[in-house]
Amino acid sequence: GITILKDGEVIYVADEPTGGTHFSLVIAGAYKMSFDEAERYKQNPQNHRELTPVVGPVIEKVSSILNRHLQDYQVETIYLVGGTCCLKGIEDSIARQTRIPTYKPQNPMFVTPLGIALSCTQETL
Repeated sequence: GITILKDGEVIYVADEPTGGTHFSLVIAGAYKMSFDEAERYKQNPQNHRELTPVVGPVIEKVSSILNRHLQDYQVETIYLVGGTCCLKGIEDSIARQTRIPTYKPQNPMFVTPLGIALSCTQETL
C-alpha cells in the first residue's frame, strides 16, 4: 500500500496489488519453485544479488505505480516498509526511478505492526 503523510497526518492512502506477493510469484516462475519456496528464497539475504535481475521488472513496476500516485503531491522522501523491501538495494532502484530519496528502516518488516500497536496505544490514552 501507499500512504502519504503531511505534518504527521495521513493525507492519501492507496492499495495496489503489486508487492511482496508479486515478487514471490515472479521468483517462483523464474526458478520453477513453489510460492512458499520462493517466499523463503527471497527472504535469504545470500540470494539477493542473484535475485536483483529477476525482480528488476517488478521493482520498475512498483516505481511506476509510486510515480503515478505521488505525482499530485510534493513528496520529499519515500520510506519503504514491509518484508519485501529487505531486498538489498531496492531503495536505490526506487530512488533512481522515482527521483525521490528513498530509505528503509533497519527492520522494515516491523514498521507496520509497530505503527498499528502505537496507534492503538494512543487511542486508549
